[in-house]
Amino acid sequence: MSRYDSRTTTFSPEGRMYQVEYALEAINNASLTIGILSKEGVVLVADKPVSSTLLGDSYSLEKLYKIDDHIFCAIAGLTADADTLINLCRLYAQRHVYTFGEPQYLEEHVSQICDHKQSYTQYGGLRPFGVSFLFAGWDKRCGFQLFHTDPSGNFAGWNAMAVGMNGQSAQSMLKEKWNEKLTLNEALELSLHVLVKAIDLSKPKADKIELGTITYNSTINKTEIKFMSTEEISVILENSLKKYQDNSSDVHN
Repeated sequence: MSRYDSRTTTFSPEGRMYQVEYALEAINNASLTIGILSKEGVVLVADKPVSSTLLGDSYSLEKLYKIDDHIFCAIAGLTADADTLINLCRLYAQRHVYTFGEPQYLEEHVSQICDHKQSYTQYGGLRPFGVSFLFAGWDKRCGFQLFHTDPSGNFAGWNAMAVGMNGQSAQSMLKEKWNEKLTLNEALELSLHVLVKAIDLSKPKADKIELGTITYNSTINKTEIKFMSTEEISVILENSLKKYQDNSSDVHN
């Protein structure tokens, strides 16, 4: 097997590309990231990786990023790889506006960045990007959307998606609890509930969580991307814990 490990463009006799699989494994060991589609918007939430108390206040390991006025994303994996791709995403988005005079459709944008990711599995001397994205956005063609991408360049649209460590258990909870009638507030509470349960936090802290939403105001024909403050996350977290604790009590009774 070792003959095929270091070659990103060579298939093993079993038809596998080990470097892509290793990149996927890096994502599975990353901190958990969750996206939920609701009828009023899209929610992205991420568990912040534990950092040293010796780090300066100006340094922050971000998990949520704004791409354009109608697109933002969450990452799971290698932050340095993500930074490179996010800069490219922003370039693609602005180049499209400059060329065509209108925002880029979300699926077109995701497809474009995935073409770039996939090219890194085709040429020698390169390695796959060890990062997965959850893209959330709105466009006039399809409304609110949530896309997941992986290092191989594959992407797909989802109603709810969890990526990272304990992602499978989080995905199982999302499958059980998501429904198409979710409001934005319900999606916010659900996202925090799933995050807390999946990583088994006995005492969740708001400052260890990143939370963002995208909504659309039809009156002024404008999208709004909002990154929640620690205080806002604390309120939503408290409501989420109370809501799902009450639901659990009702079931047992």
